[in-house]
Amino acid sequence: MTERNIYIDNIPLAEAQTRWTRALHDQGCFQPVGSEEVSVDESLGRVTAVPVHALRSSPFYNASAMDGIAVRFRDTIGASETRPIRLREGTQFVRVNTGHPIPEGCDAVVMIENVHPVGDGLVEIIEGVTPWKHVRTVGEDIVATELILAEGHRIRPIDIGALLATGVNRVRVRISPRVAVIPTGSELVQPGQALEAGNIIEFNGRVLCGYLKEWGAEAVRHEIVRDDPAALREALRLAAEQYDIVVTNAGASAGTEDHTKAVLEELGDVVVHGVAIKPGKPVLLGFVSGKPVVGLPGYPVSAILTLRLFLRELISARLGVSPEKPSFIDAILSRPVASRLGVDEFIRIKLGKVGDRMMATPVSRGAGAVMSLVRADGILTVPAGSEGVGAGEGVNIELLRSLEEVENTLVFIGSHDNALDVLTDLLHGFRPSFRLSSAHVGSMGGILAIRRGEAHMAGTHLLDEETSEYNVPYLKRLLPGHSLKLVNLAYRTQGLLVPRGNPKGIGGVEDLARPDVSFINRQRGAGTRLLTDLRLKELGISSGRVSGYEREEYTHMNVASAVASGSADTGMAILAAASALDLDFIPVAEERYDLIVPAVHEGDAKVQAALKVIGESREFRDRVMALGGYDLRDCGRVMYEQ
Repeated sequence: MTERNIYIDNIPLAEAQTRWTRALHDQGCFQPVGSEEVSVDESLGRVTAVPVHALRSSPFYNASAMDGIAVRFRDTIGASETRPIRLREGTQFVRVNTGHPIPEGCDAVVMIENVHPVGDGLVEIIEGVTPWKHVRTVGEDIVATELILAEGHRIRPIDIGALLATGVNRVRVRISPRVAVIPTGSELVQPGQALEAGNIIEFNGRVLCGYLKEWGAEAVRHEIVRDDPAALREALRLAAEQYDIVVTNAGASAGTEDHTKAVLEELGDVVVHGVAIKPGKPVLLGFVSGKPVVGLPGYPVSAILTLRLFLRELISARLGVSPEKPSFIDAILSRPVASRLGVDEFIRIKLGKVGDRMMATPVSRGAGAVMSLVRADGILTVPAGSEGVGAGEGVNIELLRSLEEVENTLVFIGSHDNALDVLTDLLHGFRPSFRLSSAHVGSMGGILAIRRGEAHMAGTHLLDEETSEYNVPYLKRLLPGHSLKLVNLAYRTQGLLVPRGNPKGIGGVEDLARPDVSFINRQRGAGTRLLTDLRLKELGISSGRVSGYEREEYTHMNVASAVASGSADTGMAILAAASALDLDFIPVAEERYDLIVPAVHEGDAKVQAALKVIGESREFRDRVMALGGYDLRDCGRVMYEQ
């Protein structure tokens, strides 16, 4: 049996950062790498190594700021509508365009709009000008020898213009730290290669290089290194010789194929292995030949977060600049977050301003859920001394998007439906500044979010057992006193998803009680879960007889994915999810999916735009129908008003 690795420690984040910073200082790693001279044309994003001064003034001659005539201001004194003054071309004025040099002897410009030709080389003006009126004098913008950019300034597009305008064609900049990113793992394949079970597309290396380049480093992605200690040893040794910093991805944990710690100990020193953070616990920090080596976990979210924690400050220091300070915003947590004591946890958050309150909704917490960072607007840090945060509590969120983007977000909470993806896309196309943030917490969760004032809209498809009516009985019971409208999105077909060919021969809900059939369920409070329970009750089947009843997913697509991957034989979901993943479908019921729109948000431009897309867009209807399993006979119609 292969011996497993162990963590050196599982130390608190603050202590790990202190140890790492001290070790970096001891190795002299916080000193800038050096400087080089580059063309201004190639300097965007680089950091100036010395102050840069203007070589010539801008403008370097007196220039007309307007189209018109250049004059001596004294010749225009006293001009008015009742006493116009006539000037002769060649002796008293010269015609000029914007940017033309001011002729010798002239000291002002009359705008062409105020010049009236009267013939025979004469013009008439009805308003005088003051000295140097409409003239850009020498050095008006910047004077020769004046400071353009200070040392340690990151060059922006406008800075390039200023440099070139003042005669500076080359600039001395800090040498960007060169970082090698080494992806490891025998399961990795390059994008575009044929995939087999167990393969993982190597995208982490591209993502990590992207962040490093954003921060100013010169990042180079190494070829994939297989799970072989000798190969990793050689790659790490060469990278430490050729680069300023080395990053490895995966292999830093304690599995039988995780070799980075042992190799790093052979070649150099380990400072930290294991930090009390989630995600990102198995991060590895050390040195080879005096070069910093950061061993990142393999899961993408863990890798990105630990890269931010342990490398961003170092990159800034090597460039001689202060790291960009993150922006924070106060918000209210929409649902509780539990966390383990002793661990700093980083929760990905969706944000949206509902009324005058900024609402924060947690998204997936999985370390491998890369889409959780794609969708996230910010990060909530739950400190090690806390067991979590309750719903309705105030939280401080680090922003990953601009505040303007967040404030232009329509917050949608409730049941999942594939048509929402179409709405999201078309809403952005209708108003590019608008985004839709969708949190899939089930129909009941959507109703409760409306009750708490946490969403602009909610999706629901709850069938009332007593009345056989959709949604309205629940609104009357759970949202009394709330003014709202119930707008239909679609009728859709729910059913059992099975693999192509239906290998288990599943015919209906009654087969869920078979011992050879494994089921994947939806979460409590979901309309699909209620439909499942109702059908089981009608058939006299207890939930305890259904293998997999307690196993839950939060979206139709996740249910479809479980069936497609073979981890479940069947699950209840909509036909569109079956079509998307090429599954067979056994219809169970048609249901009505509606949108709850509180009256208080009806006037919101984002809500109005969404309803306009739903009610009037031909493209919306065509694209939803193409998904399969939808009937839009009442799409956009108000089904109930309270």
